[in-house]
Amino acid sequence: MEDNKVNDVPLFVDLDGTYTKTDLLFESFILAFKRNPLIILNCFFWLTQGIANLKNQLSKISKIDTKNLPLNQEFFSFLKQEKKKGRKIYLATASNEIYAKSIVDNTDIFHDYISSDKKTNLKGKEKLKKIKEISEVFSYAGNDLIDFEIFKEAHESILVNPSASAIKQSKITPVDQTFDISTASGKTWARQLRLHQWLKNLLILVPLLVSGSFTEIESIFTIIAAFFSFSLLASSTYILNDLIDLESDRSHARKKYRPLAAGLISIKSAALVAASLFSTSILVALSLSYAFSLILFAYLSLTLFYSFKVKQYIGMDVVTLALLYTIRILAGAAAINVATSFWLLAFSIFIFLSLALVKRCSEIKSMEAEGKQLAKGRDYNIEDYAVLKSFGTSSAMLALLMFCFYINNNVLTNQYHQPDILWLIVPALCYWLMRMWIKTHRGEMHDDPIVFSLKDKGSLITIGFCCLIAITAQIL
Repeated sequence: MEDNKVNDVPLFVDLDGTYTKTDLLFESFILAFKRNPLIILNCFFWLTQGIANLKNQLSKISKIDTKNLPLNQEFFSFLKQEKKKGRKIYLATASNEIYAKSIVDNTDIFHDYISSDKKTNLKGKEKLKKIKEISEVFSYAGNDLIDFEIFKEAHESILVNPSASAIKQSKITPVDQTFDISTASGKTWARQLRLHQWLKNLLILVPLLVSGSFTEIESIFTIIAAFFSFSLLASSTYILNDLIDLESDRSHARKKYRPLAAGLISIKSAALVAASLFSTSILVALSLSYAFSLILFAYLSLTLFYSFKVKQYIGMDVVTLALLYTIRILAGAAAINVATSFWLLAFSIFIFLSLALVKRCSEIKSMEAEGKQLAKGRDYNIEDYAVLKSFGTSSAMLALLMFCFYINNNVLTNQYHQPDILWLIVPALCYWLMRMWIKTHRGEMHDDPIVFSLKDKGSLITIGFCCLIAITAQIL
């Protein structure tokens, strides 16, 4: 097919999954649900009047920033080349006209658009009919199985970012060109599930360590099961959190590369995986104990409350994060049925409050470096740094004080065989907390202290030393 002939044929480009890697119907629902979870009841009512009406209603209340949508870059480069050749390119989408207009207005790729409105869902045969009203001879780019209905009558068929069903169909019905063939790798899924964040759930092992139960086989297997229950639940909530934060993540220097924000994993796939992980976690929890299941439910409730509301409010977010860490210790104690020291819980609350403030301060430092004044989706600005740092360093000192009280309490109760050895942990903790805050103040801290600690040799040595001392105090 000669170039000059192709250039005379208008190209119609599908939006969801083709031009952009995401799906605007799902995104509009997520934004609406984030604002008001009860919107789901309205969605059922709107859907009874047709899918087009549902899309129209959601587009009115969900203002998606179409400028930051993740694109299929290989295909986008192709479109730019075609545009330079003078080819007419139309956006042909089943998404609502509000989003179609926004995309066309914010790029010079498209000549015009056709889209769904409040009465018509422009998909399959409806889209083909609309395309033919503009041009009997046309080229079409799509990504899903339903697009093959249009490919059959297209002068040129272009498959972009194909779904599994589209790939299968393309072997039966060949297409002219294919772009952006990719599937989420195991590494991509590991990033999405935040497998490195499972280390936070090692806090569940703390009661096993401090109670001296680490020599009991049954307790060890129970705590391992509790660890995986919490970890699977945490990964499902990470997916939910990323779905809720899609827009704010795309505006963040680092978070825009997260698999969901970057479109490396589809919203549908992520939702299915999250549901599977959640179900497995609950089943494991119920097999352990009623008390552990209740704490897991409390953790889930607090996490959801944080994701939907609390994270937007200054101060409340870091306090909630500290509580979420401390709940893990309570869960470990409930799993093996041991009591938790008051001083240990007080220590955990203050040290995790300090680390949560490290996270916020490091984010403000990044904002300052990028010349930003406000954090999108967070009630923080760069002027808050001094106050947050003051609270963070004070919390670190209070954590050290609570740990001293914890040691003194164990000297009196003889929970440890050699509780005096625990005093060696105090200077180590003092060094580590000081190191974390100095790195934060210098702007050298990762916006996730856990990630920093995994990569920082000084942190790894200090944490390992503290664990070794705690075990030694139990067995000597």
